[in-house]
Amino acid sequence: MELENKKIPLEQFLKEREKVLSDWITGSSPELDLDKAVAYSKNLPESKNLALLLIKAKAEGRTLVQPRAGVPVLEEHIKLLKHLESSGADVLPSTIDSYTRQNRYIEAEKGIKESKEIGRALLNGFPAVNHGVEGCRKVQESVNVPLQARHGTPDARLLTEIILASGWTSNEGGGISYNIPYAKSVPLETSIRNWQYCDRLVGYYEEHSVHINREPFGPLTGTLVPPSISSTVAICEALLAAEQGVKNITVGYGMGGNIVQDVAAIKTLQTLTEKYLKEKGYLDVFVSTVFHQWMGGFPDNEAEAAGLIAFSSTVAALSKASKMITKSPQESVGIPTMEANGYGVKESKYVITMLKDQQMVDSVKLRQEMHQIEVEVDCLMNCIYKVGDGDLAKGVVRAFEQGLIDVPFAPSKYNAGKILPARDLEGNIRILEFGHTCYSDEIKEFHRQKIQERAEFQKRPISFQMTVDDVYSVSLGKLIGHKK
Repeated sequence: MELENKKIPLEQFLKEREKVLSDWITGSSPELDLDKAVAYSKNLPESKNLALLLIKAKAEGRTLVQPRAGVPVLEEHIKLLKHLESSGADVLPSTIDSYTRQNRYIEAEKGIKESKEIGRALLNGFPAVNHGVEGCRKVQESVNVPLQARHGTPDARLLTEIILASGWTSNEGGGISYNIPYAKSVPLETSIRNWQYCDRLVGYYEEHSVHINREPFGPLTGTLVPPSISSTVAICEALLAAEQGVKNITVGYGMGGNIVQDVAAIKTLQTLTEKYLKEKGYLDVFVSTVFHQWMGGFPDNEAEAAGLIAFSSTVAALSKASKMITKSPQESVGIPTMEANGYGVKESKYVITMLKDQQMVDSVKLRQEMHQIEVEVDCLMNCIYKVGDGDLAKGVVRAFEQGLIDVPFAPSKYNAGKILPARDLEGNIRILEFGHTCYSDEIKEFHRQKIQERAEFQKRPISFQMTVDDVYSVSLGKLIGHKK
């Protein structure tokens, strides 16, 4: 059956659910009975529900702080999350390991066992499927703030079943954002359909008065992604989720580096997502935003890394994002220690709190940048709907097939990979090579002029070397790359 953006009928969903659960290698679980799972979640305190917390935070103009974190052994994972909570995290993550992301649960089980034996984490996250509902509920019951699963999984159906039955009230990802930047050979039709199931499950919980937050992964590859590309993907995933019954959506953006462009990106992401949801008839969906601290290369000096974290926090606060995802000063080294991760949370929380009551000054540049992003997103969205003959799901697949939308530096063979970004003279992310993307001639001319201004100022030719220099520039202490 061809992929369509249509809500999965309940009978069809329940039939598919039987197969998803029967394929679980460690056997079925009575807690995965939907009635029991819903009843368990209904009894959780409101303070542990991220959907409700985001509504409150947005109303108060407050930016919530959330780190990334996850280790394989249950007791150590709980210890880690408790430390992050005591450091000031408003929301706690459980970053899922790479084996689980690829549904390789046998290898994940081996990783848990060996991690226990040697007393050191041999997996790069928390294998929630292997720990099951029992283990994941222990995690949830050990902390006092909401839990979210963060991963990168093209097929997260079983993972979603387990975390929701465990009282975790948010799941990150989507059929585009957890495929194109993460996988090489997974067809978009497959990942979008898998995530329709995940969102239909969330819709079922909503139908039974349990509020669940869903968060498309905004940064994509996290490297010089033009705001209109990341925003278009986020809006598409929000619309796909809303069709399946999701009512609380957090759309995200990864820091680009120019303060004006970053604030413009968050502001337009909020308004454009709301606009498209209303235009398509989804009138009762709450939308919030999440700002990801710098996702590119970090300086290896911890003091400089701390400065970058503070800079990122400043931009998040000025953008009035509802939530911010933090980094640690050990970002360039690898997975941070518990203490370093907590340091990043404390530093971020301090800056956010200091700037809570301050506003980004309105300016001509801010309005111009917001307008430019809006024009570009509308152009891409119109193209997606056109090529899909009015169906969003079909349009997304066909647009990627034809390179009409393209994510820079993505590993997926279903992504054209022809687009090349580069910064302009002020550090805004622009487009150097458009590939086959369906931007209008007017939009293309705008970007070319901005790149040309930089080339003339730096006395260099317009070339791929600009992109290379910009990829490394922030880790070397500069926003805009310069000639070697």
